Amino acid sequence: MSLNRENALYIGGEWCHGASTVANINPSNISESLGDFAQASQAQVHQAIACAREAQPVWAKTPLEQKQKVLQTIGDELIARCDDLGRLLSSEEGKPFAEGRGEIYRAGQFFQYYAAEVLRQMGEMAESVRPGVQVEVTREAVGVVAIISPWNFPTATASWKIAPALAFGNSVIWKPANLTPASAVALADIIHRSGLPAGVFNLVLGSGSEVGDTLIHSSEIDAVSFTGSVDVGRKVAAATAPNFVRCQLEMGSKNALVIAEDADINIAVESTIAGSFSGTGQKCTASSRLIVLDSVHDAYVEALSARMQQLKVGHALEDGVFMGPVVDERQLSSNLKWVERAHELGAELVTGGERLTLENDGYYMAPTLFINTQNDWDINQEELFAPMACVQRVGSLDEAIAKVNETRFGLTAGIVTSSLRSSALFKQQAQTGCVMVNLPTAGTDYHVPFGGRKESSFGPREQGQYARDFYTIVKTAYQRAY
Repeated sequence: MSLNRENALYIGGEWCHGASTVANINPSNISESLGDFAQASQAQVHQAIACAREAQPVWAKTPLEQKQKVLQTIGDELIARCDDLGRLLSSEEGKPFAEGRGEIYRAGQFFQYYAAEVLRQMGEMAESVRPGVQVEVTREAVGVVAIISPWNFPTATASWKIAPALAFGNSVIWKPANLTPASAVALADIIHRSGLPAGVFNLVLGSGSEVGDTLIHSSEIDAVSFTGSVDVGRKVAAATAPNFVRCQLEMGSKNALVIAEDADINIAVESTIAGSFSGTGQKCTASSRLIVLDSVHDAYVEALSARMQQLKVGHALEDGVFMGPVVDERQLSSNLKWVERAHELGAELVTGGERLTLENDGYYMAPTLFINTQNDWDINQEELFAPMACVQRVGSLDEAIAKVNETRFGLTAGIVTSSLRSSALFKQQAQTGCVMVNLPTAGTDYHVPFGGRKESSFGPREQGQYARDFYTIVKTAYQRAY
């Protein structure tokens, strides 16, 4: 199908028009539109819920090998088409083509992984405390799952939710972010052609206030998996609670990277570049707090500043670009306000801090570094989603770890060190769901659990076998043998 169609909703196995449309603008060149995409009405959301509820029992009873084939087919096509789909993703989201291509490839790996998990669903036998009684522990599908995914990883984040939901026998209603509708329609089209029964998967594009609210307040939904901001996550939790709907939230963070006294400066710099500025800093795993020991502070800042000035900012599809544009005008305006705020607080600007005017008229911002900042400043406590990092100078590893933990968030944290003792202490004491040693804070594997602590996450972990804790219900069966 054409990706620039107004009939971009997918409900009950059919493509259909929406109540209205929104334009999809290329952030690398704002004069270019990627097309107008449908917006679902509340009635269409309810229709999708009804279709999903009707189809779910059929899918749950589908033979395992047939389920496995469907997911494998989706994953195989994503990987085979990672070049063209990666260009599409980069064109609407703004990340460089290498990152867009990599995201599509990773999305394919999620579907391939959970295709294999379909065949690994095994129950347990237990000894009863009562003679002659047998106990079986099995897992069943939750039912109808609403998935609300963000724009910064429009295909990968959606895939790591959709794939396990389908693998464990659930039906899905997916509301992607309005900023990246083309990638959503492309994935839905692949799913449409995979052999999945009609109604098991549904795509409803639209705003959070219209489509999202309808989903999270519905008593016909059995579970909601959401990735986005803390403020919206709280609304999701509040809306689902009265209906006792399962809720899984992946929200914001304020990740720290510690540069220890014995750090290899080259590793520290490259870990910072990848963690703080890849994806234009628009990652929940980005390291926007850089906590640096006194003895290496000056050398690290000097080397990092020099490396940052080598980074090429430009059109997402241009060769050699490291950092593309910010996703839209609203995000760029927010970023520049945080730069102003850093100046107001007395932070020292080392490099960047401005909007860039390039050949293509886009939402470009220079990678930005501030030093001489304090951990309790709001620039070090609030998630910015900007290509902006702030350095704090500390006197000891104990002080560094304390600063890492002085936040309401807890998704990832990292340390660069050559000491086994320091790495062991950090892994033990960092109050985060993911800990990195001599690696960027951004970058996780698909076969192991992902999630955070504090206000970063709520509910069971995502990814790997741990995903089954959210997408299945445990059943304990007792039987007396006569």
